[in-house]
Amino acid sequence: MQSANMLLRRIVRSSVLPFAAQHGMKKDSFPLSRALSLSLCLKQDKSCEPSEKLDLDEWKKVMKSGLQEEVSETVSEPKELSSLAAARETLEMWRLAGRAVPENISEEQLKAFMECPSKSAKKKYLKYLHIKELHKKNDRRKMDEKRERRLEAQEQASKTDETKKNSFLCMWSSTMDKAYNWRAAQSMIFGQPLVFDMSYEKEMSVREVTNTVKQIVMSESCNRRSVDPFHIHFCNFKDDSLYHREFVKNYGEAWDKLLITVTDQCYTEIFPKDKLIYLTADSPKVMKTFDHDKIYIVGSMVDKSIKTGVSLARAKRLGLETAALPLEKYLLWSTGAKNLTLDQMMHILLTLKDTADWKKALEFVPKRKYCGFVNKPVKELKKSLDLINTLKLGKGRGEVEKQFARNYPKKYKVK
Repeated sequence: MQSANMLLRRIVRSSVLPFAAQHGMKKDSFPLSRALSLSLCLKQDKSCEPSEKLDLDEWKKVMKSGLQEEVSETVSEPKELSSLAAARETLEMWRLAGRAVPENISEEQLKAFMECPSKSAKKKYLKYLHIKELHKKNDRRKMDEKRERRLEAQEQASKTDETKKNSFLCMWSSTMDKAYNWRAAQSMIFGQPLVFDMSYEKEMSVREVTNTVKQIVMSESCNRRSVDPFHIHFCNFKDDSLYHREFVKNYGEAWDKLLITVTDQCYTEIFPKDKLIYLTADSPKVMKTFDHDKIYIVGSMVDKSIKTGVSLARAKRLGLETAALPLEKYLLWSTGAKNLTLDQMMHILLTLKDTADWKKALEFVPKRKYCGFVNKPVKELKKSLDLINTLKLGKGRGEVEKQFARNYPKKYKVK
């Protein structure tokens, strides 16, 4: 019997343990319950004779079937994880070989790498990930440097603020604010009114209304700091409108403290019609001089699509006089529409009110819209250009030369 037990132990060690090791099982955790129980049964079974032969082949089959069930229950490593681990080992080998491989790669990127059809495609994909990782590192480095520079600037500013914030500068700023507010308060009593027509909210989009309010805020700031400011009126202004919400957003608590007149009435109900002049670029009448006794109206409208005739039609419905700035008289217009922003109009009107100089006032027109100033009206320049073209073509040369010499006797000589 002892020889039979020894034989069974050898069979278990020679057949079962390599099988378990092949499937990733440890020797310590391998269950030997079947072998031990069988050996105990053999010890206790006294009826068994030494001459009895054991069917070892059948016993091996039973043991292998049980081990396969236990291995399938305990070992649950999926094929996908093993393939991902193999892919990571490949990437590590390529990195050690000096190829362009990203340092950190996610599982999704690793799966995409495994799905590449060829080796060259895998290399290109890894190179793309590597370059992308370098760009991220570079952006992160730039952001860190920018943050460090900002912190250094704040530290320097905090150091210099102590020297800047002395008593004289604080007194100067507070005094200037009081002076500006005093001028604006005086303009509400003695100043010339300037009306902003706030009835164009339905004609604009939300973005255009936002731009309009920003331009009016700049206009109010420019007017408050001028020597002789206007008394600004916001007419046709509705509470809780889009205009109102944008003004509160820009001014905050200072909105209720502005030294301007805000009303929901129309300007025709406040001022006499014979004193009102509506400034619009579509007007056929050109403004020659600035009249201090008139009340000018500016349409609070910014339209990207250049809706021509809207403000002119409104002025005609109300029976008001209209006027346009003499841009063609003083400027060689290049490109673009002759519509100006509201803050540019405010600068021009304030300059005309103080100096009555059109050239000085029209300097606030953007330089991209005109070529330069002219000494003569554009109509005369067009006539001279027509004469020059006629001379070049040789049609009626004698008569044209006499007319040209009569108009420009000193400046031009026809050879």
